[in-house]
Amino acid sequence: MTCRFTAGRVPAHGLAELFTTTARWERWLEVEAALAHCQGAAGLIPAEAAAAVADACHLDRLDLDRVRADVVRMSHPLMPLISELSRAVGEPHGGWVHWGATTQNITQTGDVLVLREAHRMLVDTLARVLAALADLGERGADLVMAGRTHGQHAVPITFGLKVASWSDELVRHVERLGQLRPRLTVAILGGAAGTFASFGEHGPRLQAAVAERLGLTPMAVPSRAVTDHLAEFVLVLGLLAGSCGRIAREVYALMSTELGEVEEPVPAGTVGSSTMPQKRNPQLSQDVLGITAEIRALAPLALEWMHNEHEADHAPTAMFDTLARACVLTGDSLARVEVIVAGLRLDPRRMRANIELSGGMIAAEALMLELGRVIGRQEAHHVVYEAAQTAAAEGRSFPALLAADPRVVDRLDADTIAALLDPGRHTGASAATARRAAATARAAATAALAAGAGAPGG
Repeated sequence: MTCRFTAGRVPAHGLAELFTTTARWERWLEVEAALAHCQGAAGLIPAEAAAAVADACHLDRLDLDRVRADVVRMSHPLMPLISELSRAVGEPHGGWVHWGATTQNITQTGDVLVLREAHRMLVDTLARVLAALADLGERGADLVMAGRTHGQHAVPITFGLKVASWSDELVRHVERLGQLRPRLTVAILGGAAGTFASFGEHGPRLQAAVAERLGLTPMAVPSRAVTDHLAEFVLVLGLLAGSCGRIAREVYALMSTELGEVEEPVPAGTVGSSTMPQKRNPQLSQDVLGITAEIRALAPLALEWMHNEHEADHAPTAMFDTLARACVLTGDSLARVEVIVAGLRLDPRRMRANIELSGGMIAAEALMLELGRVIGRQEAHHVVYEAAQTAAAEGRSFPALLAADPRVVDRLDADTIAALLDPGRHTGASAATARRAAATARAAATAALAAGAGAPGG
């Protein structure tokens, strides 16, 4: 999904190119080359044949037009490539191509190489988002605003605390992606039904050797029916989509004309409406909301594709299609979130004005607790509740009602009441939490980038 009206504002992430047919063919040929090399080393095929096959496993050695035509004719994803590879190898070694392997051994292992690169790119982008959130959290650490629950003013917070809740979730998504990577990056080479029968006694060792050569790990039970590790990736991307959608929803709401507390980057010349020239729409946030909804919708589909029949059916192919879509959409979403949080404009004046809409009632908790030290918490709640409800129902001044209540003024002087109703004095640990979360986010971003650079395929 790419929304044209924001495409120029969002950096290209290149994920879609990983999943093109030719890019997948390249990875499948990489697996065929590794298979031939390892089979030659094990004596399963002649060493000369292994070298010839590996040497031919490059797209520029093949007639791709012939392959494309044969895909249509044969209605098979791999056989046309194998046939063309055999022709390119030629006599006397072409007959050793794809020896003992079954289609999914090659396609799934090759597609895992694609997913490994997609995983790295997504983690890199997520790390940049975390770094931008760290900066944003520090920038808003002391910026007082209304905390809201159920759409109503609750207690004062700082904007940095809100950002801390965003980065806290994303840090865990980095952890989840790191944890699933070893489970995702596995090579399957068990033959037609996972028995290794076509490779004889060399089967498990051959799978391990091919996996090592490709920077993967061998699948413990190389069953073509096992796809939970693929579904897991989709589900974690669904969780990440939930968090990105939450950030976008919040920016969308805070950017409304009535609140106006933040504004996503709106470059000069951006047109929000063809008929209303004043519009400054939350275009990127709306993009993210739409994209992440589609990602989350893919999660139940991935769970359905786990239902393979017997030792294999079409489900792994459908699973990869779902994964490809989830990865590309996640890249689209993260690219937009990065632009939003890196360039988000904050409006302290509007935040302060909105806090004052409740006429001091947003700090009612602080006054209740102080009064409760003298008359007890429950009685204090009753007193402050009465004043607040009267103020709301009759449009009267909350501070004035408190000042007229002997249960309050006999125990708290005017200066104490005024100080307690100052929203800036009742933000608790908001600023400290914001700075701590920013440091955690920055450390997680640095670690994720380092881990990606040092991992196979990084």
